[in-house]
Amino acid sequence: MTAAVERLRKRSEFLAVAAANRRWSMPGLVLQARTALSGASDQRGKLRIGFTATKKVGNAVSRNRARRRLRAALHDVLKSMDAAPADLVLVARQGTLTRPYPELKSDLRNALLRLGIVK
Repeated sequence: MTAAVERLRKRSEFLAVAAANRRWSMPGLVLQARTALSGASDQRGKLRIGFTATKKVGNAVSRNRARRRLRAALHDVLKSMDAAPADLVLVARQGTLTRPYPELKSDLRNALLRLGIVK
């Protein structure tokens, strides 16, 4: 993982990523991306990541578990790949909780490749 990784924390940052209209849906997650090409002006070689889970996923315990699974999967996937500077939002789905972990990592890897974030 060559790029520095930071977290998206403000609602406006999440909305800016959603407004870029670059997303890829997989059974275990939805990946939204905003690259330097799609309007991220504050990119200085950083990969910024946000995690979210709606109430459709379940109660607070389920949503937190889904976000933890996404964080762990992203960590495992990015440590073996080079990521371009971008803003990413990983959205948990109901499948995030039940999908086997290797398949969740595969979903994430495929979404990152499809959106051109990793090579």
